[in-house]
Amino acid sequence: MEKTNACRKLDVLKIPYTLHEYEWDENQLDAQTVAEKVGVLSNQIYKTLLVQGDKMGVMITCIPGDRELNLKRLATESGNKKVEMVPLKDILHLSGYIRGGVSPLGIKKKYPIYLDLSVESMNLISISAGRRGLQIFMSGADLIVATEAHLVEIT
Repeated sequence: MEKTNACRKLDVLKIPYTLHEYEWDENQLDAQTVAEKVGVLSNQIYKTLLVQGDKMGVMITCIPGDRELNLKRLATESGNKKVEMVPLKDILHLSGYIRGGVSPLGIKKKYPIYLDLSVESMNLISISAGRRGLQIFMSGADLIVATEAHLVEIT
């Protein structure tokens, strides 16, 4: 199994993780499906979303798979008046990752990262390893360290 940029970042930081491959389907990239395929609950899958603020520009968010991003709350927490999702067509260009394989780790440019506060209490979470069909299992505390993220309530 080839290591991704996300894995290499964790290796450099000496943060423990395991990799889990699964069969993916273009029409089933949602967190619930991924959770079932890798054997965790949907609240353990942390989905990575790219957003654009009117003042701060592009930002990365990571939230539990069973929740929705609260754009108004994120705008307030990030010092923006308005925040909106980045169009799908721009995800690859901005992050270096394709939809369904966006990881909060190893992104080609350093954007501010906002992790939902719930990650703090999670012993085991799953994030994309940077490609479809590959998940990283790690602790929530280690993700906080690896991303140097702002911890905020954004769901």
